[in-house]
Amino acid sequence: MTAVPSALVPPVPARSPVPAPAPAPVPAPAPARSRAPRSAYDLSRGELAGLLADEPPYRVRQVWDGLHRRAHRPAEMTELPRALRERLEAALPAALGEVARRSADGGDTVKWLFELADGRRVETVLMAYPDRVTVCVSTQAGCAMDCAFCATGQRGFERHLSAGEIVEQVVAGIRAARPRRLSNVVFMGMGEPLANYGRTWAAIERIHDDLGISARHLTISTVGLVPGIRLLARATLPVNLALSLHAANDELRDRLVPMNRRYPIATLAEACAEYVAGSGRRLSIEWALIDGVNDRPSDMAELAAFARPLGAHVNLIPLNPTPEYAPGGSPARRVAEARDALLGLGVNATVRVTRGVEIDAACGQLAACDTGPVVGPPQVR
Repeated sequence: MTAVPSALVPPVPARSPVPAPAPAPVPAPAPARSRAPRSAYDLSRGELAGLLADEPPYRVRQVWDGLHRRAHRPAEMTELPRALRERLEAALPAALGEVARRSADGGDTVKWLFELADGRRVETVLMAYPDRVTVCVSTQAGCAMDCAFCATGQRGFERHLSAGEIVEQVVAGIRAARPRRLSNVVFMGMGEPLANYGRTWAAIERIHDDLGISARHLTISTVGLVPGIRLLARATLPVNLALSLHAANDELRDRLVPMNRRYPIATLAEACAEYVAGSGRRLSIEWALIDGVNDRPSDMAELAAFARPLGAHVNLIPLNPTPEYAPGGSPARRVAEARDALLGLGVNATVRVTRGVEIDAACGQLAACDTGPVVGPPQVR
């Protein structure tokens, strides 16, 4: 295999043998706090009932459905008495404060910069297509995975989001998508969802059970946290999994995706096979094509060898620019050659149409440092 020029990727220490870890248990949710939750969507139905203990029992159903099925703020629930609406507005403050909103692609791509109650900031992206509307949500403020080419990883990790803070991003998407229906949720925003597994899964259950979005329209992205992938293989809802692979040999992937040093290619392939068998869903592989780094015929041959036994679909994505990574995306000719090479090797492969590059809303660009203006009236909080 042709060596990758050392100027393109940082050096990495020699690999130490790491035994394949056993599947980890689902992290326990954070203990209930005595103060107000981070989001109205952190409340359980029982906790809402406690808040409405002095009201007729049917008010619980009204408020719960108003928050979830209709994606309303309490002030918008006109079936409630005004005094109750005012009390709920005070008791259930929105967790997402809109700082900025920018649009691209003729308004079909919208990116929000949200500020959380503690001052941390995250970004959420809404993408409208002719046949669907998708919201891309964040699961962490920042990210600890340290992928060389990702703006979120370059920022570093700040904290996990609560389940309610994740769900509230979806609700923001539902509200903004109107009159169209929000059809898809992808956990591909800031952070590594499987590093925040307990809260991410709690959000998925709320999105599925109470917002009414099918598990087949929910997609979790991961850089390859094997314990989390194994948990998804046994999960009760058959959500989709997108693996951010980007290299299919350990030497290169160690450099591009440092988590590979802990869960190398062979271990990752075994976990992905468990997911495919257990969920019955097709695995997607995300591959950011980097000029001269992972777009050569040898790279496509290694990718095909990984993807073909899993029956995986490959999404090729020309690398989007980020501030602290010099190599650029592969030129159009090489992208087409990579796709054709995979097809010739028996792998289903497509080139993803990139959206929102000019507003730093594309794959790998979210960094919560947007200083652009709010476009249009705020739609949350």
